[in-house]
Amino acid sequence: MFSETVELRGHIIDSLILPKVLDEILRAGGTFKIHQIKIGQQRVDQSFARIEVSGPTHETLDELVLRLRQHGAEVVEKADVQLASAPADGVFPANFYVTTNQQTFITLDGKEIEVRPAIMDSAIAVDSASQRATAVKFYEVRKGVKIVVGHQGIRVAPIQRSTARTEVFEFMSNVSIEQPKSAVIREMAREFKRARETGGKILVVTGPAVVHTGGAEHLERLIEWGYVDLLFAGNALAMRDIENVLFGQPRRMNLDRGSLDDEGHENHIRAINAMREAGSIARAVEIGVLQRGIMCSCVRHGVEFVLAGSIRDDGPLPDVITDAIEAQKAMREKITGVTIALMMGTMLHSLAVENLLPANVKTFCIDINPVSVSKLTERGRFQAVGLVTDVEAFLRELTDCLVKLDATTARDGAKT
Repeated sequence: MFSETVELRGHIIDSLILPKVLDEILRAGGTFKIHQIKIGQQRVDQSFARIEVSGPTHETLDELVLRLRQHGAEVVEKADVQLASAPADGVFPANFYVTTNQQTFITLDGKEIEVRPAIMDSAIAVDSASQRATAVKFYEVRKGVKIVVGHQGIRVAPIQRSTARTEVFEFMSNVSIEQPKSAVIREMAREFKRARETGGKILVVTGPAVVHTGGAEHLERLIEWGYVDLLFAGNALAMRDIENVLFGQPRRMNLDRGSLDDEGHENHIRAINAMREAGSIARAVEIGVLQRGIMCSCVRHGVEFVLAGSIRDDGPLPDVITDAIEAQKAMREKITGVTIALMMGTMLHSLAVENLLPANVKTFCIDINPVSVSKLTERGRFQAVGLVTDVEAFLRELTDCLVKLDATTARDGAKT
């Protein structure tokens, strides 16, 4: 048997890190021996464990230690990272280290360097001269760039469970249609208010469902009240929002006939044409073509947005980025400083954005489809909460809670 000694530090008991590590060892066919363990006496105290991990082959042990690092395990005998040159543009060397969205450090020349940004499914490029470590995608790497290979000299600092008992992420960790939605939404409202008061940055990722369900007016209020700093969406959200403003509810029903309105199917094309004629959404607001709606509110209140296109798009709108790589670059540039991400009614777009976010971003996932919510929260992070509910109902209750919180704050302020 081949062995390696690793150490775990932090809230490894209440964050379930220790059980996960032991389970990983057994599932890989390895064995373990706990040489030392110290458990914190109070909730805020950290714990420590030193574990000897053994595997039947050197390769098995290496693979096992690599997985344990994702839970924050550190190899006792520290060494510098191993580097190899990229063989060609857009190609990583064999056995390159694949990043997670957890905070990651490498050891270079005996010093620890943080890898930035904390983004998953990337490699780590190292510039020894400037002592920098950067997470890079395939399209960013150039031939000859030094890339981290193997797992030696890498430390991952996983997000751990909060020590605050009342935090929404503490008591809602599963996805169920039977969740106490009102209680969770009240806690979400407190998180939003706290973020606004402390200079946090709130990202909203949503699809056309917010318009189709009638929730657009509530999202407009959040923008107007300063609870949205950044909006990520596709052509469909902006198109349906603008169509709703210019022509009424998209594909609206004639209630008397119980059928689609005459020429209602053409309105979204006419809405796109109006924006293309104006040149941009911002210009359409400036000249008075677009006077309300989600996109209009974004323009008027300085909320930046990135609209990423797809092959399904009609038009598209002039602001839509049709190159997927360029859209990803635009989103990566703007997510710096995001502390809360609200993802509603768009599973694929939300999954794409979630892959760009660091693990410390608090994420709220809202969808009427339980499968969508599960996919967005299944990674087991303590920073994700999912609610299975209608988007309009959620937004309506969230705005109501924020109004009540502001009223309570105002009353408390008047008393003092």
